[in-house]
Amino acid sequence: MSVSPVKKPKMESVLEQLKQHTTVVADTGDFNAIEEYKPLDATTNPSLILAAAQMPSYQQLVEDAIKYGKKLGGSEDNQVTNACDKLFVLFGAEILKRIPGRVSTEVDARLSFDKEGMIKKAKHFIDLYKEAGIGKDRILIKLSSTWEGIQAGKVLEEQHGIHCNMTLLFSFAQAVACAEAGVTLISPFVGRILDWHVANTDKKTYEPSEDPGVKSVTKIYQYYKKFGYKTIVMGASFRNTGEIKALTGCDYLTISPKLLGELSKDTSKLTPALSVKDAQASKLEKIHLDEKTYRWLHNEDQMAVEKLSDGIRKFAADAVKLEQMIKERMFKSANGK
Repeated sequence: MSVSPVKKPKMESVLEQLKQHTTVVADTGDFNAIEEYKPLDATTNPSLILAAAQMPSYQQLVEDAIKYGKKLGGSEDNQVTNACDKLFVLFGAEILKRIPGRVSTEVDARLSFDKEGMIKKAKHFIDLYKEAGIGKDRILIKLSSTWEGIQAGKVLEEQHGIHCNMTLLFSFAQAVACAEAGVTLISPFVGRILDWHVANTDKKTYEPSEDPGVKSVTKIYQYYKKFGYKTIVMGASFRNTGEIKALTGCDYLTISPKLLGELSKDTSKLTPALSVKDAQASKLEKIHLDEKTYRWLHNEDQMAVEKLSDGIRKFAADAVKLEQMIKERMFKSANGK
C-alpha cells in the first residue's frame, strides 16, 4: 500500500501576511504593477505621473488629455494647465478600474502656500472626476502638509466633503495639526527622513526598529490611537523592506512596485509591530497647536524643515517638466517644429 506524500503547507509571502494587518497601497502610476500586486488603494504624485506619461503604453492617455486642453481653448498656458489636470484625472480613472478602493491625486506643489488656490484646484479635480463618472468618495486629494495646506484640507473636509491625503509630512507638529484639522489621511515620509539622517549625521546604517523614519511614524501612530483621532496614518516613501516590516500594523502603507515585488518573494514570518493596545499605553501627552505654535515646533525640527521645502521643490520641478512635455506635444505642429 503506497503512502501519499504529505503536502507541505504553502508558505505565505510577507506581502500576503502584511495585508492581514495593514492596508497595502500601491505607490505608482503604472497600471501593470497595480494589477500584479492587487492593492486596495493607489497613490500618485507629479513625479510618478511624469514617469508614466513617458511610457509608450500610456501615450493614448496623453493624447486624450491634449485633445481636452485644446478643446477648452484659451491661452497656450491655459490649454497646457487644463491638459495636465485632465491627465492626472485620466490616470486616476484608469487606476480606479483596477482597484476596489481610492486613488490619491495631488494638487500642484507650487500652490503649497496658497490655501485658496489649493481648495480651488482640489474642487476642480473632483469636478473632472465627476465628468468621468467617478464620485468623490473614491478620491483622496493630496495636499502639501504646510500650514496653508493643512487648513485647506480642513475646509475641503468640513465644507465640501472632499477627502484629503496630507503629503510631504516629516514632523510631529505637522501630524498633530493634520489630526486637529480632521483630514482623512496623512502620508509621513519614512525613507526621506532616513535619507536626511544618513546625509547629515555620522550614523549611516540603522536597524529597522531604530530607523528614524520608522520611529517617527510609530510615534504619530501611537499619538493618533491614544487620543482617538480618526485620521489614517499611511507610511510612505520606503527605502527598504525592513522599514515596511517594522511598521506592520500601521493603518496603511503605500509601497513602490519594486518593494512590493521583494515582499512577494519573501516568505519569512511577519510579526505586527504596531497595535492600538500598545499605543494607548504610551506615555505621550496631548498637545494643541495654533498657527504660531505649529510654525515654531515645526521650525525646531531641522530635518522636517529641509525635507518639506526640498520635497515641494522637487514635486514642483516635475510638474514643470510635465507641463513642458505636454506643451511641446500640443503646439509643435502649430509652431512649425
